[in-house]
Amino acid sequence: MLSMAGKVAIVTGAGSVGPGWGNGKATATLLARQGASVFLVDINMDAVNETRGIIEGEGGTCAVHRADMTVAAEVAEMVQACIDRFKRVDVLVNNVGGSAPGDPVSMTEEVWDRQIDFNLKTAFLGCKYVLPIMVAQGKGAIVNLSSVAGLRNDFSSGRVHVAYAASKAGVIQLSRSTAGAYAKKGVRVNTVVPGLMHTPLVETRLAKTVAGNDVAALLAARNAVVPMGRMGDAWDIAHAVLFLASDEARYITGTEIIVDGGITAAMP
Repeated sequence: MLSMAGKVAIVTGAGSVGPGWGNGKATATLLARQGASVFLVDINMDAVNETRGIIEGEGGTCAVHRADMTVAAEVAEMVQACIDRFKRVDVLVNNVGGSAPGDPVSMTEEVWDRQIDFNLKTAFLGCKYVLPIMVAQGKGAIVNLSSVAGLRNDFSSGRVHVAYAASKAGVIQLSRSTAGAYAKKGVRVNTVVPGLMHTPLVETRLAKTVAGNDVAALLAARNAVVPMGRMGDAWDIAHAVLFLASDEARYITGTEIIVDGGITAAMP
């Protein structure tokens, strides 16, 4: 079940912003454990080489590549490097992204543009350069990472991140539209939609920008929001990605798996 033996998977954002398991790091490791050859992409080589060390230490197969996924030439070069190394691309996981606070008045135009590029353009460029390869192969699976912020608005929290919400909603529609365009060409495109996850991002970034460095208070508040009583973690995301990337999901395209412990179901 869910074997990835013989498949080649590109995972972007395959490092982690701090100690522990980020979504990309866990996804890349799980795909390797299931037999895939994984092409690890990140802008931070120290982070991605840590993922490489884990995979190779477990006997898996991988290669690393540095690329800024907002730059078309670097994305094209990255995809070609994967072809040069592994001869094909069966799976693409677009995992690059992050949030910045602000409403349309308080947010600068530069932050808005950066958010759209960081969260949406990265997925677009990944698809742009991988799709011709998958079409030529006659088969492929793309999994894009969105967020519950692209589905619902939590007005009670007081936090506004208008560009993040807009760009993550865009990722969902990018997946759906692309899925329709390529359904008859053998390529499936789906989205994993994370809710509140306990990843290194919480301690390294959100604790500083949201909680005044009070990590315990932040964790408690985030856990309390979830109907299941706790945040998920990177492995919950990784297993959802694995399923959508696998042949067991061969009849699934143009849809989303929401991994949020019931948050969106509980929202108005």
